[in-house]
Amino acid sequence: MSRTALSTKSVQFAEFGGVEVLEFIEGPMPVPRPGEVIVEVLAAGINHIEAYVRQGQFADVLETSKHQTQGSDFAGIVVAVGDGVTQFKRNSEVLGHARMSSHAYHIAVKASSLVAKPKQLSWEVAGSLFLAGLAAHDLVDQVGVGHGDTVVVSAAAGGVGSIEIQLAKLRGATVIGTCGERNFDYLRQLGIKPVVYGDGMVERIEKLAPDGVDAYIDNFGQDGEAIAEELGVETRRYVSSDDRKELELATIWPDEATEKHNTDVLTKLAALAADRQISVLISGFYPFGFVREAFDDLEKRHARGKIVLGMKPANGLSVRKARDVSDARD
Repeated sequence: MSRTALSTKSVQFAEFGGVEVLEFIEGPMPVPRPGEVIVEVLAAGINHIEAYVRQGQFADVLETSKHQTQGSDFAGIVVAVGDGVTQFKRNSEVLGHARMSSHAYHIAVKASSLVAKPKQLSWEVAGSLFLAGLAAHDLVDQVGVGHGDTVVVSAAAGGVGSIEIQLAKLRGATVIGTCGERNFDYLRQLGIKPVVYGDGMVERIEKLAPDGVDAYIDNFGQDGEAIAEELGVETRRYVSSDDRKELELATIWPDEATEKHNTDVLTKLAALAADRQISVLISGFYPFGFVREAFDDLEKRHARGKIVLGMKPANGLSVRKARDVSDARD
């Protein structure tokens, strides 16, 4: 770290509200405590749970400070290490998970929350893999997806759903994904059977699953439980969008066991992504200065795959989108 780099910037909010409450705040460069490293963040994913926290949806259960930082996903370069850190050194390329702090140029994070970045992973993918990947992994685990199962995933083209369908398929399941018609080709490329939302959806699913549906993962949040019941899915093999929110909330202030689990899962996901066994579609790439626009895009629920912030993009004056899909749902 340069001796002249005395300050850095992070995205913060001082009150609950829409994207307009997000501000760039300059502060002192963090200093690593024992067991910590300082990472210069190059890419950071954004997630719906971060928007929900900023909107005040969890104000009764989650304490936030007056000047609250945000962000869970990140990838970057280690620029300083604290006492006791041996697994990483300066200039190590890493990805990891942070406690509501990754939307910043520099962050202090426990070394135990980091994973070495495989060379095959782009910064954009590495920086957006954690929370969506963790939720997908744990929800697929929760419903016990196995070889020969038929699984339905709603909002299958979204950031979490698009990883769930791939993990379920890797386990040998037949996967049906609900989505808008514009996402049909995307799902088919992944070997998933697409079904459009709307009236008659249950009948359309049953046509594709004549032997029945074993598990249902609901990311959409409208009538999912009723649909799963109509399909004959056992209660223990159904998870709702509320279950997903609880899982994601637990990552914000994790206990020691949860923190270790999160790092273990991220290590596994990074290896799968590096080996091209799962792919992460980057739907929108926003320079860091466009953080409000990035969240506005996310909150409109138009995104296929992930939206990512780039802290040092080659062109910091424009937004790059891989799509403009008006009927997809994350």
